Amino acid sequence: MKHFLVLLLSSFGILNSSFSAPPNIVFILADDFGYGDLGCMGGTDIATPNIDRLATEGVKFTDFYANAPVCTPTRTGFMTGRWQQRCGLEFAFGYQVEQFRRVKGEWVPEKDIHGLGLPLSETTIADRLKSAGYATGAFGKWHLGFKDEYNPTKRGFDEYFGELLGHADYYQHAYYDGTYALRDGLKPVKREGYFTDLVNERAVKFITAHAKQPFFLYVPHLAVHAPFQAPNKPETPMVTKESMHHGSRAIYKAMVERIDHGVGLMLAELEKQGIADNTLVVFSSDNGGERYSRNAPLFHHKATVWEGGIRVPCLMRWPAKLPKGKVTSQMGITMDLHATFLAAAGVTSPAPKPLDGIDLLPLLAGDSKPIDRTFFWRIDRTNRKQRAIRQGQWKYINDGNTMDLLFDLSADIGERTNLGYQHPEILEDLKSKLKSWEAEIDATEREILVR
Repeated sequence: MKHFLVLLLSSFGILNSSFSAPPNIVFILADDFGYGDLGCMGGTDIATPNIDRLATEGVKFTDFYANAPVCTPTRTGFMTGRWQQRCGLEFAFGYQVEQFRRVKGEWVPEKDIHGLGLPLSETTIADRLKSAGYATGAFGKWHLGFKDEYNPTKRGFDEYFGELLGHADYYQHAYYDGTYALRDGLKPVKREGYFTDLVNERAVKFITAHAKQPFFLYVPHLAVHAPFQAPNKPETPMVTKESMHHGSRAIYKAMVERIDHGVGLMLAELEKQGIADNTLVVFSSDNGGERYSRNAPLFHHKATVWEGGIRVPCLMRWPAKLPKGKVTSQMGITMDLHATFLAAAGVTSPAPKPLDGIDLLPLLAGDSKPIDRTFFWRIDRTNRKQRAIRQGQWKYINDGNTMDLLFDLSADIGERTNLGYQHPEILEDLKSKLKSWEAEIDATEREILVR
C-alpha cells in the first residue's frame, strides 16, 4: 500500500523529499583489497573504471576503516552493527593458524573450525531489512559459519549463493582439505565456472528479479583473497595448502578487474531497470591488502593493526541523496554501514542490542564538516597481541606488547615517526581509553561457539 501511494503521489507531482520510496541497497565487499589499488585511490596499473564511477558520481572516503584486520570479525561488525568482540569473534574462522575461542575470559584452542559461526542470538542487518519489507540476497563468500544453522538463509537472507568458507578454490569451490563450500541456499550445488563470475551473474539476476520492490543486495566477494587464481584459466590446478599463496601481481590485477567488471554489470542493470537514482551502492573491503596488493601510502598489511591492515577504500553512490564527486576525511568504520543502511531504509525501531556504529548519511550531505571519532582494534592471540586506538588525528599502537607508539596521522599517514616521547600526555590518555574499551567489551563478551 505504501509503495502504491508513493507512485500515486509521484504521478501528481506532490512527492517531496520527506516522503519517498525506500532505496535499494547494494553493498559490494571485496576481500583483502589494497587501499591504493583503485584508480580513484591513486592506483595506476589496474583498470577499475566501474568502481571508480562510484567515487566520481558519489562520495569517496579517505579515512574509512575495517572493523578488524581480518575478515570474519569485520563481517561480524557489519552484520551486527556492533564491535565484533561483543559476540566473541576476534579472528577469522579457518585461518591457517590454530583457531581460538573465548571461554570464561581465556582463549582456548578450537579444533572444529567448521563448527564456528556468528552466534545465533545476534540479529543481522538482513533480519532487520527483511522485517522492513526488503527482499534480501547474499552472493559470495559468507565466512560466518559453515553449518546449516549459520547459513545466510537462516540469518535474514531470502537467497544465498556462494562459498561458505574463507578461501576455497575459485574453480573447484572446495577448501584445500577437500571440504566442499559451494551452496545455493542450504543445498550443496555443483557449478562450473570462475567463482567471481558466478557471483556477479547471480547478483545481476537478483537486481532484475526484484527491481520493482526495495531490495538489499550483499555481494561479499572472495576475491582478491588467496588462492591467487586468475579468471579464464579453468585448467588451474586445485589449490593445496602449499600452493595457497602462490601468485603474482599480474594474477591479482586480473582478479581485481573481474570484480570491477561485475560492478559494471550491476550498475548497468540498475540503469536498465530505471532504479539507479534511488539505489545506494557501497564498495569497500573487509581489511587491508595482503601479498600482491598496493596499500600505499599506508604501512604494513592485512592481519596487523597498522593503517595498511585496517584502513580500506569506501565509496558510496546514491544519486537521489548524496553529493556527486565529494571527497570526505570523515572517519567511518564497517559497522557504521549497518546503521547507515537502516537509516536509509527508514527503519526506526530500536535495535535488539545497542549499536556501536552510526548513520553516516547526515555527515556526507552538503557542507557538513567531519566530526572527531574514536575507534579501537584488538587481535588477542597467544602468539601476538595487537592493540590500537585512533582518536581524531592521533593513533596509538602496541604491536605485540613490545612498545608504545604514537602517530599523528594528519602529518604521518605512513606511521613512520613515533611521537610518544613528545606527547606523553596524549599517549597515556589513549592508552587509558583503550583499556577502558577492552574492559567494557570483555564484560559483554560471550563464547564464540554456539551449538
